[in-house]
Amino acid sequence: MSRLFVLRPQPAAARTAAKAAAMGLDARVHPLFAPEAIAWSPPPVQDFDALLLTSANGARCAGPALARYRALPAYAVGAASAQALASEGFGDVIAGAGDGSAIAARMAQDGHRHALHLAGATVAPIDSGTLTITRIPVYRMVALPADPALPAAATPGSVMLVHSARAGEQLAAQMPSSSRATLHLIAISPAALSACGGGWASASAPAHPQDDEMLALARALCEGQAQ
Repeated sequence: MSRLFVLRPQPAAARTAAKAAAMGLDARVHPLFAPEAIAWSPPPVQDFDALLLTSANGARCAGPALARYRALPAYAVGAASAQALASEGFGDVIAGAGDGSAIAARMAQDGHRHALHLAGATVAPIDSGTLTITRIPVYRMVALPADPALPAAATPGSVMLVHSARAGEQLAAQMPSSSRATLHLIAISPAALSACGGGWASASAPAHPQDDEMLALARALCEGQAQ
């Protein structure tokens, strides 16, 4: 069976690997980055009418100051970030099923005008529409040291899941050109795909930037190789 390498940070990597395993795939976790909390100054809660999270790391890394915003209506880009907020004492968190622009549109439709976005130092662009978003970084992603076990374990036919452009850059730096011709790439977006460089056996991205769509492509690829 072809190996599937999940390169995203923990704990998201474990969730992806669990879904892959449930699909019968041989999933291996090799994070290329890890979140690191950074100091931040909490703005007055009265300046906002809603809280926005686009990553579960925002809740995990914000620290004790996050509690002062529990009275605000809370919105999360997806189920994982919604659960992270719930674990921090937030009730009735509204979870989206798309990207940051989609949840921002939902917030605007619900009548919100000024949102506090606790985020990473680098975030994907958000079309905020009529919603004013104040973004405050509470964590950054730090590259982990190159792991020689990754190229060694990536046997011919293996599939690499790349969830960001920065991960693509790291993978390109760590995977020798001589090994790429036998490995397959599935990236979350065209930008992430481009960051991986060339020379791979195949390279593709799903129609929508979603983990489940990446895994569907991975299953089709692995099943095709098995035939």
